[in-house]
Amino acid sequence: MADWRYTHGLHDLGGGTWAWLQPDGGWGWSNAGLIESEGETLLVDTLMGVGLTQGMLAAMKAAVPAAAEIGRLVNTHSNVDHTLGNQLLAGSEIIAARATAEAIAAFNPAELADVAAWEQRGEAGDFFLETMGRRFDFTGVIPTPPNRTFEHELELTVGAKTVRLTNLGPAHTEADTIVFSPDDRTVFTGDLLFNEGHPIVWDGPISNWIAACDHILALDVETVVPGHGAVTGKAAVRNLKGYFDYVMAQSKARLDAGMGWEEAANDVSLDGFAGWGERERIVANVRAAYRDLGADVRGGVGGVFAAMQRYRRAHDHPHPH
Repeated sequence: MADWRYTHGLHDLGGGTWAWLQPDGGWGWSNAGLIESEGETLLVDTLMGVGLTQGMLAAMKAAVPAAAEIGRLVNTHSNVDHTLGNQLLAGSEIIAARATAEAIAAFNPAELADVAAWEQRGEAGDFFLETMGRRFDFTGVIPTPPNRTFEHELELTVGAKTVRLTNLGPAHTEADTIVFSPDDRTVFTGDLLFNEGHPIVWDGPISNWIAACDHILALDVETVVPGHGAVTGKAAVRNLKGYFDYVMAQSKARLDAGMGWEEAANDVSLDGFAGWGERERIVANVRAAYRDLGADVRGGVGGVFAAMQRYRRAHDHPHPH
């Protein structure tokens, strides 16, 4: 029986699968996974930095002797909290969807560690420093992109197990891969699932993410390991699909009423998702919905960070002292 308590560290899900969990699952605190069979291992994602990943690998090695030599790593997507420890698996086969691999290869991790530069970026810099920049150690990262790529699907063998990789993106990012072990009835979703945290649509379209939810719901799985949050079952996937249906409907109503995307995001009620963390992400998600609906939403990630910072200040700290 899987241990689904949401506590930090390695959780044995049974049958040769493990989840590495990092509560509270907020910005940068991602999950990872391990699949083992007949002495072979596959790692699902690394963490937000070398030190965090070293700690995870040491715990895996202590619990799973075969993890002393991890032969393969899958990066579910390109975000840094799932890739910054890749260098510790540099001698292994590192697998990702082609668009994910290209994004990892193009990224310069030194940009994360340059606090002085972020301090010059106004609200966007404040947001990054408050949520991630001062909480994680970005030093010593050597860019290590995947060395094996695929487009849509790839079937691997780990010992006696078949493991299926399916790219269901672009959705959260430019490509989003799930890692499905049919023998274990377990799927590692990467950031296609945030469990009780607001998701964030960097790429979209949202319709692709809704379709990804449907794909996961159609799998014969009992255990779902999200990219952030507690290990769960399909109920959390249904909840996320409902969230996106809600965001699309609320966004369309406000676009039709002539509201801009940031104004609309601040106007949308989140009462139905009161227990979910990182509610400032509604700003990015309404912006994505507006774009999907054909509205002009200029500006890049910096503009979204700045708008999320304004939301945090307005909604989380309405009376600054």
